[in-house]
Amino acid sequence: MIVAGVDEAGRGCVIGPLVVAGVSIKEENLCLLVNAGVKDSKQLSPHRREKLSSLIKTVADGWFTTCLSPIEIDQAVECGRRLHKLNRLEAIAFARVIDALKPDIAYVDAADVLEERFRVHVRETLHCKATVVSKHKADVDFPVVSAASIIAKVERDRVVQQLAETYGDFGSGYAGDKRTLRFLEQWLQTNCEYPDFVRKSWKTARNMKKKAFVRQERLF
Repeated sequence: MIVAGVDEAGRGCVIGPLVVAGVSIKEENLCLLVNAGVKDSKQLSPHRREKLSSLIKTVADGWFTTCLSPIEIDQAVECGRRLHKLNRLEAIAFARVIDALKPDIAYVDAADVLEERFRVHVRETLHCKATVVSKHKADVDFPVVSAASIIAKVERDRVVQQLAETYGDFGSGYAGDKRTLRFLEQWLQTNCEYPDFVRKSWKTARNMKKKAFVRQERLF
């Protein structure tokens, strides 16, 4: 039986994409992930994640990633329809990954406060016949989801590095990062609008833009 795990990286970031990744592997080979020390990506150093990412891709039967851009995320967040916001957008992306891997069973890290609702939303747009198991903290409890979390984090880090090389160091992209906040503030000092890689719908970004607008009005 082919088992898959699906997880994301970058959900809470104000800068950069949200990356969804999936890993599929034969059930009898799950021990290879456990023995390699695969666990939730947040518990691993960047160097360790890189090494494990390469190993996972070697022992897995398949892996797949998809990115949700800040523009897509903003459109979902600002959508007026109930239950059609970021959680639903993530469910669609999770389904896309599962369809690419075509496992017998897929374990997903539930993005909704209600595990069953997230499972239903994933299942709604899924074309393959995989059984979907939706759990909170699946990235901790299921090694195959931990593997997916590592792939997702490494891919997001790669995208962030590419952006930083072009636009300058903005740190992790999280609102709690002082470098990220400083980057946004400095950008607004010389530009009227955020670049496309910033999630404009995020409260941090909106508040900072309001403050920048007030300062500009005072100058004039």
